[in-house]
Amino acid sequence: MAITAAQVKELREITGIGMMECKKALEETDGDMDKAIEELRKKGLAKAAKKADRETTEGWIKIEVEWDKAYVVSVSCETDFLANSDRFKAMLAEVLNFLKANGADSKEAAQEMINNNFSLELGENLQIREYNILSGSKIGAYVHSNGKLAATVISKSSETSEEKLKQVAMHITAAKPEYLSPAEISDEIVENEQRIQLEIMKNDPKMGNKPDDVLLKIIEGKMGKFKSEISLLEQDFVMDPNVKLKDFIGHDVLVAFTRYSI
Repeated sequence: MAITAAQVKELREITGIGMMECKKALEETDGDMDKAIEELRKKGLAKAAKKADRETTEGWIKIEVEWDKAYVVSVSCETDFLANSDRFKAMLAEVLNFLKANGADSKEAAQEMINNNFSLELGENLQIREYNILSGSKIGAYVHSNGKLAATVISKSSETSEEKLKQVAMHITAAKPEYLSPAEISDEIVENEQRIQLEIMKNDPKMGNKPDDVLLKIIEGKMGKFKSEISLLEQDFVMDPNVKLKDFIGHDVLVAFTRYSI
């Protein structure tokens, strides 16, 4: 019988095995899903198949910066033991090289490569999380020693200090900013925070008996602090809390940033 792409996709999602192996197993079993799984197990792929539905809460992030580009990949796995192994890190290097050679649109093919070449050997469910290429005049990056936290930051000037950009990236992993500057925060976000603060005050025995217009004036005064706390440029610099991040790196230098975590 003819095997459909949907059948192959389903078997692949169940087992974590590569597309071609799944298709072949389905053809050999006339499309019977259970028998196809058994066939994969008989071929020595059982280890990966049994673990394909397990949670992947560990892993490692790898970033390489080359001139005006940054290559970012992360692969999750099941255990910290594997994530810290030399073999896992060697696999990450191969995934990053695959990204360089094939572009950011090749994520599915990269996952296929992992399924075919590493899942059985390493014995865990392996899933690509980050797979991207960033471009900019100057890019800074930082990966924490545990491999689970990282950040990239893009400057509009190629003259920006590489060391300063790295320190900003370190700050991002620790301070968790959500926006580059207050100007990026939408009115909807601010209004939602105002509603939350209003409800908090109404439930406060000391404030709840005050009129809404009085409470709203108090809340309005807090919105500046709220915006500053979630905006990278307005945050206190982690390495020197007496200095704003914008005063450390410059008020109009950064273009964008991304924080990564596993």
